Amino acid sequence: MAKEIERKFLVCGDFMPYVTCEHRIRQGYLNTDPDRTVRIRVLDNQGFITVKTRNTGCSRNEWEYEIPLHDAEDMLEACRGRIDKIRKIVPAGNGLRWEVDVFGGRHEGLVIAEIELPSEDTPFDRPGWLGAEVSGDPRYYNSSLASD
Repeated sequence: MAKEIERKFLVCGDFMPYVTCEHRIRQGYLNTDPDRTVRIRVLDNQGFITVKTRNTGCSRNEWEYEIPLHDAEDMLEACRGRIDKIRKIVPAGNGLRWEVDVFGGRHEGLVIAEIELPSEDTPFDRPGWLGAEVSGDPRYYNSSLASD
C-alpha cells in the first residue's frame, strides 16, 4: 500500500517560466464515496485505475495500476463526470516537484498546484505564484470537480 501525502494550493501568479514538461489528463470516477474513490485516468497515451481512501489531514492510502489504454477509454465512458486538464511540472527543489493542473471545459480558468511530500512535516519552499492553500477542502478534490 502506498501513502499519498499531498498539499494543494490555488495558483495566483505566473508559473509558466518554470515549467519543464506537461501532460494531458482526462479522468473520471467510477465511485466518488470519500471513503473509497475509484478513478480512471488517461495520462497522455497511458491508462490507469486508482483507488484512494479518505484523507486524514494531508495523507491517504492510494493504489494505482496501469491498465490497457483501450480499457481506460472504455471505462471513462462509464464515468458520470469527467475532467480534462493539462498538468505542468515545475521543479520544487530537494527532489520535489509541483504538479500544476490547468483545467479546461466547465472549469476553465481554475489552476491548482499540488506537491507530494515524503512526510507531512517535510519542509518545502512556497513560490510567489502560489495562492491560498486548499488542502482538505472538498470543493477542490478532483472527484468533486468531476461531478459538478
